[in-house]
Amino acid sequence: KVDGKEVHLTPIEYKLLTLMAQNVGRVLTHNMILKEVWQNTLSADTQSLRVYMASLRNKVEVPLGEKIIQTHIGIGYQMIRL
Repeated sequence: KVDGKEVHLTPIEYKLLTLMAQNVGRVLTHNMILKEVWQNTLSADTQSLRVYMASLRNKVEVPLGEKIIQTHIGIGYQMIRL
């Protein structure tokens, strides 16, 4: 739930959110996220990761009105502690 409302996530979005929540404060590289979430991927799949992260942000951050996932350009993503 986000702001008291149920949020429906795809299986990939759920895996991303879980991985980020388990590593709050840590910068996770694109390759590390791809290996953990998709297992069999190429580093070229970074564009797919960006699409899923944008979708996850829209579902989680927009209702909160706060950014909880930071982008580290060329490196990866970091969930920050609120």
